[in-house]
Amino acid sequence: MTAADAPAAMHLHAEAALPSRPASIHHAAGTGAGQSMPSLTTTASATDGKSKGFAIAEADEQGRARADSRYSRLNRRLLLCAVVAAISSINYGWVIGSVNIPAMVIEQCSDGPETWTSGFPSCIPMNKTLWGLVVGLTPLGAWAGSMLSGLAADRFGRKRTLVYNNAFYVVGALLAGTTTSVAQLAIARFVSGIGCGVAANVVSTYNSEVSTIRARGLLGGFQQLMILAGVFLSQVAAIGLAGPPLWRVLFSISAAIAIGQTLLLLLPLLVPESPKFLVSKGRVVEAQAALQKLRRGLDTSLEFEDLLATLDSAAHRQVQQPSMWQVLSGRTEVDLRHLVFCVLFLMAAQQWSGVKGVLFYSTEILSTSFHLTKEEERAIPTIAQLLTMGIGAVGAMAVVVGMVILDKFGRRTVLRISSLATTVFAVLIVVGSKLDIGPMVATAMYLFSVAFQSGAGFIPYLCASELLPYYALGSISGLATAVNCLTLFVVSFTFPILNDALGAYLFVPFVVTNGATFLFSVFMMPEAKGRSVADIIDEYKGPIRIVAGPFVRHPPIHTSPTSVLPEKAGGG
Repeated sequence: MTAADAPAAMHLHAEAALPSRPASIHHAAGTGAGQSMPSLTTTASATDGKSKGFAIAEADEQGRARADSRYSRLNRRLLLCAVVAAISSINYGWVIGSVNIPAMVIEQCSDGPETWTSGFPSCIPMNKTLWGLVVGLTPLGAWAGSMLSGLAADRFGRKRTLVYNNAFYVVGALLAGTTTSVAQLAIARFVSGIGCGVAANVVSTYNSEVSTIRARGLLGGFQQLMILAGVFLSQVAAIGLAGPPLWRVLFSISAAIAIGQTLLLLLPLLVPESPKFLVSKGRVVEAQAALQKLRRGLDTSLEFEDLLATLDSAAHRQVQQPSMWQVLSGRTEVDLRHLVFCVLFLMAAQQWSGVKGVLFYSTEILSTSFHLTKEEERAIPTIAQLLTMGIGAVGAMAVVVGMVILDKFGRRTVLRISSLATTVFAVLIVVGSKLDIGPMVATAMYLFSVAFQSGAGFIPYLCASELLPYYALGSISGLATAVNCLTLFVVSFTFPILNDALGAYLFVPFVVTNGATFLFSVFMMPEAKGRSVADIIDEYKGPIRIVAGPFVRHPPIHTSPTSVLPEKAGGG
């Protein structure tokens, strides 16, 4: 290639890299007669170091370089918005993690016999089955919340739904903090669970809709990271608040977290609404302003046109929004059954791994593994409680590692390694329990948490927005969250029952379930790394089937006879 050819080659490369923009969208995007569309000629500023992470820059007709927002990385404003939205996820983690360390104080009165002070009991004695039901009512409430979250988010918007949802956290925390009976504690856990279910769906939806393409993998793991941060913080606080009556304060802190997030969300200039939601409601001017806030200092005109074109195309393809049953049965314009199955499978697998059983009951398991006496259990913090706190910490660090490597190695590879390692460490927990080696059980639990959280823990939260078209996203993401919460309810409720029934073999069922996730990742998992939803749908549309591995039947390549005639003539 000569030097004279280089500008032309760069021009062609830029045009190939940028998606096409329908001319009919220009007016809707704000491009009028007085605004000329930019030239797609790539300028030297794309590589001069000033674009700081932007893959491409453009020049308008006056030759001024502009960074294309579609190819930008994570910026401070986007990160701030994701953090504020994910405070709901921190609260989710606080709710599910706060019952772990004080569990034996509350249900078994391990700190001493039940006493009443100022009308409040020091503990709420109950058997393990009833305690499992109380703990499990949080994911059952989360199921109810997830079923409502899609409708609420589509009607009120992602931001306002998070504001309204904080009422469930506040009411649940106040009920738990003032509980005097098993029934009141059960209701408190259910109400807080509703908040968890709404947060699980709306936070991931908001973060995926405001994210850039290059930040999608990073923000995809953000929700799981914040949940684990909430778990860890609750367990740190529980070290000082596990005894009576301070465990009531531990539960009540959830209300303070919710009120703090509400105040941040109500600041008008801090967190904008999702531009995709605003466009879907015809609020185009507000959507363009919100997108500019999220991409401060960048040119958002082309990204906004692409957003308008995507939603306009979806509206033309689907005159009437398909029902959930139509999507599940493949009776839409494009058969989405395999992709829907993958979304639902991954969301169920995220909970049947057994990791939430570790987060809920690790203190009791480790107390048994280390043969702690009643006197040792009262000496807070016990070794079991300290180890439990560490499990939350290493899990959060593992999510960060997974978020960093996800876009380098791809979803399928990371999930494959994560699920296989989780299976292996579940086996080691069983071996350590059978051999009655406490340090081995604790080490295996740590490795189990690290292996799971580095991939299988957060990839499911990415799958719906990466695999499904916009017209199916609302109904299926709500269903997927409901499946996730129902699976968590079953695991939470049955975990103490399985502990009594299986003893040292408690993790055998989770060896099987994690092994199933590994097989799924090998044979059925789509790869979404660096690909658009349209490309993924085109490759993986159709019925549920094996799409990877040695058993895939690739369609034969048919070569027309005429195409080989010149070769034969040349050879003759």
